[in-house]
Amino acid sequence: MVARAYTVAFEGVEARMVEVQCAVTLGAPAFQVVGLPDKAVSEARERVRAALQALSIALPMKRITINLSPADLPKEGSHFDLPIALSLLAALEIIPKDEVEHTVALGELSLDGTILPVQGALPAAMAAAEEDRALLCPRACGAEAAWVGAAEVIGAGSLNEVVRHYTGQQPLPAAEAGEVRGEVITRDLREVKGQERAKRALEIAAAGRHHLFMVGPPGSGKSMLAARLPGLLPPLSPAEALETSMIHSLAGLLSEGGISRARPFREPHHTASMAAIVGGGKGAKPGEISLAHNGVLFLDEFPEFPRAVLETLRQPVETGEVMIARANAHIRYPCRFLLVAAANPCRCGHLTDPARACSRAPGCGEDYLGRISGPLIDRFDLRIEVPPVAYADLDLPAAGEGSAAVAIRVAEARAVQAERFPGLSGRSNADLQGEALERWATPDTEGRALVARVAERLGLSARGYHRVLRVARTIADLAGSDAVRKSHVAEAFSYRLTVGAPG
Repeated sequence: MVARAYTVAFEGVEARMVEVQCAVTLGAPAFQVVGLPDKAVSEARERVRAALQALSIALPMKRITINLSPADLPKEGSHFDLPIALSLLAALEIIPKDEVEHTVALGELSLDGTILPVQGALPAAMAAAEEDRALLCPRACGAEAAWVGAAEVIGAGSLNEVVRHYTGQQPLPAAEAGEVRGEVITRDLREVKGQERAKRALEIAAAGRHHLFMVGPPGSGKSMLAARLPGLLPPLSPAEALETSMIHSLAGLLSEGGISRARPFREPHHTASMAAIVGGGKGAKPGEISLAHNGVLFLDEFPEFPRAVLETLRQPVETGEVMIARANAHIRYPCRFLLVAAANPCRCGHLTDPARACSRAPGCGEDYLGRISGPLIDRFDLRIEVPPVAYADLDLPAAGEGSAAVAIRVAEARAVQAERFPGLSGRSNADLQGEALERWATPDTEGRALVARVAERLGLSARGYHRVLRVARTIADLAGSDAVRKSHVAEAFSYRLTVGAPG
């Protein structure tokens, strides 16, 4: 007699359906799990056995075989405990088979039968909705999974509750979606003294999702500026929030089931490994670039990152996705982020100060920033110098526009850009290319003349030329202009003249 339950195996943000088959047959007593399980899945039989004993359910003296189909798909994680227990209970005719077969389940069992929270409830709910099945998950994950809304989600606290639910003794209520958390932005742009040019670059970066590279001495405010960028960005749309939360669900970063509309802000340390930044490791988990999807990735002390790590950013920055290739799997994660990098002008940081620069100037600065390759520098639309702030300016009261005022202009510019990408959520001027770039970003006559003169003088690459046009389009959007004019082009070029490599 064979009973079936269903669960999922994760391949990136995709949840693939897995059929959990249980056969209880005559033969030498045994409890075996087959179907390419990893160590955590193989150990499930001991957790399931102990959980059933806690319910005073004894396993028969027969051969119990659990098959995870498709058998050639790797199965990883402890969330297979609950579906294995369900299929076994159905095979023993303790709970009805039909009810179990119409449910996708995931959850880890403790030895006393408690169902512990697991990662990936949100993509599992998406997969259950596509199969027109209900989702049974740990109660702690119920609010997260219910946010999908297209599938019935049942949250259970223990295996005993699951048995009582399926036998009709005490049905469990459907889980309710967790409230969208509105995070209060406390870091205001007005708190940054001086640095008006850097603030303008920050506004342009937020409006068009343009990558920003800042170079300046220690204490000039580079990190302070970057930390205020999320306050300028509009909240995530429902589609973006769901897409971003699915990645965070796989990484176990969603707490209490709440789905946040605030854009992610990730700032890994420069000692982070390639797997931590790009993704990989055990289970090919998402890295920082994917956790920053639809948000901001801030890399401070940019030249200090290992060169191999920096070079792996080139393709994801262009394509908005990353492929993690392993011997037994190829996992694709989205990673459309706004990259903000900060660096000192040299190792000591005082290259621009004649009184404090070392004797190796200017060669020390060339060597230090030379760790960043020209092709990677070319990926930054905006490259600015952040000079030190005078002591007299630090004593002045907070002045200038606050984050709220700038965020309004950014939101208006983003709304204009959304009309250029109908049906594509989250697209911006940074994504303009091909015919769309020519249609929307071609300057007027005076602007084209300026582009021709400056591009030839700077030796712009084709990529650099297109990035200038995209930035100019964003500046025009912030100004409320339908056409890209000479002044917009001139300002766009000004953010490429001050830092590093040509182009």
